[in-house]
Amino acid sequence: MPAPTLPMFRLAGLLYLVIIVFGISSEVLLRGPILAAGDADAVAAAIAAAPGPLRLSIAADAVMAMADAGLAVLLFLILRPLGTGLALAAMVFRLMQGAVIAASLMFLFAALRPDFAPQALALIEMHGVGYDVGLAFFGVNSVLTGMLLCRLGGVARVIAGGIVLSGLVYMTGSALRLADPAIAEAFAPAYGVPVLAESAFCLWLLFAGAGARRTLAAA
Repeated sequence: MPAPTLPMFRLAGLLYLVIIVFGISSEVLLRGPILAAGDADAVAAAIAAAPGPLRLSIAADAVMAMADAGLAVLLFLILRPLGTGLALAAMVFRLMQGAVIAASLMFLFAALRPDFAPQALALIEMHGVGYDVGLAFFGVNSVLTGMLLCRLGGVARVIAGGIVLSGLVYMTGSALRLADPAIAEAFAPAYGVPVLAESAFCLWLLFAGAGARRTLAAA
């Protein structure tokens, strides 16, 4: 099978960077202040007064979902020399995550409608539940991806451990969000692990050396 090329690594890293930047910006900078307004009436009033941030949040999440679909395919092409079955399974779970998160954007669209204003807060929270369901699939993807990276050795093996741990954080956080939201809030600091691990993976893709590509070519 053809060996992964340098442009494939770089494009994958660039897409990962888009996902990280747009994902964090959408959640923290755009939706965060709206939810900080407080109760349902305050959230509805905040959206009515300035719908732009929520619209930008929807656009950012849509871009993130499209970038994730492209990254899923590229990571399959890059990692399949290490195990076609695992790489295919990882791609499927990542694509399922993107589909669930993209579908949950309908709740944010509904929150923009004046006739749904009293339910705006509930709709945004439902989008959050859909996001967490998607992250459960992403957790499985992360574990599978980490297993593949571990076969490369070197720096990739260190990153692999972080990616596997990130997958466990995502799956645990999603389960807690669905089972007991109060405990999920206390678990929130654990999401710092995926931020660090995925940033490291992104940088590895952007700057991966010839050694990693030679290993993949020989696999």
